[in-house]
Amino acid sequence: MKPPVRHLISISDLTDDDLVAIVTQGARYAGSPDARPPALRGLVTGMYFRKTSTRTRCAFSAGALRLGGQIVALGPDDLQTGTGETMADTGRVLSRMFDLLVARTAAGTDELRTWSAQARMAVINAMSLEEHPTQALADLTTLQCHFGQVDDLRVLYIGEGNSTAAALVLALTRFSGVELHLRTPPGYGLDPAVRARGVTQAKRAGAALAERHDMAAIPHDVDVVYTSRWRTTGTVKPNPNWRDSFAPFQVGAELWRKSPTAVFMHDLPAHRGEEVTAEVLDGEASIAFAQAGTKLYSAMSVLNWCSGR
Repeated sequence: MKPPVRHLISISDLTDDDLVAIVTQGARYAGSPDARPPALRGLVTGMYFRKTSTRTRCAFSAGALRLGGQIVALGPDDLQTGTGETMADTGRVLSRMFDLLVARTAAGTDELRTWSAQARMAVINAMSLEEHPTQALADLTTLQCHFGQVDDLRVLYIGEGNSTAAALVLALTRFSGVELHLRTPPGYGLDPAVRARGVTQAKRAGAALAERHDMAAIPHDVDVVYTSRWRTTGTVKPNPNWRDSFAPFQVGAELWRKSPTAVFMHDLPAHRGEEVTAEVLDGEASIAFAQAGTKLYSAMSVLNWCSGR
């Protein structure tokens, strides 16, 4: 009998135990890269990306293959949603052909929720306009691998309150003792609903969440400085002068005077000279490329969990 599938549309879909289990398994895969139980043997995973992707698409494709599965790759013009077929009908068809579907949309999560309204095929959000849940899971797996824990870490996020920031808030505020400080440009902060949920979760977990829209009074002795590209994939900023708002939020080496032992993280791709200087991205404190590599093991863990096996 086939085990029930589990969808991952938002970090909020996971219980605390689910979240810890996925991160722990990802760290185990990273610690033993040659240990690849064929958890997806006999299963087919669809890869449907309507926007460009390097790390996420490659991580899930390679991860499915390493776990013994097979993949079918689909591009933005390969499905007949472009000729008028409804998302609901498309999902009903795909669920009879795929066991899992990893999808990056060009908009919100509504279509992913539509596709997940069945129990045949697990649906995994590989980034939507509102949230990038698999990025946060890879980030937490990286923290687990590097620090040996996620609890009690102090994280400083600098940049737009985008889909990566939203997922980090929804994930990190569920770990005891975590302090998450966000510095976002005015007009480019977190969605209020995400912030409210993060505050509620932080109170329950004994964590702390704070957001400011300036670079004054930066906290000392943080463990992690994190940033994201200013031009999020698939989005356009309506204000033509948006760079003026973002310029003070560049991550430079001066931040390490207050946190000399901090590591630097970035979800990539990076634009040196914009959100981060080359000195930081390519410096000794940077674990950004190790973080990208860990995405493979986190993707394997997500696939394993979503398959129900």
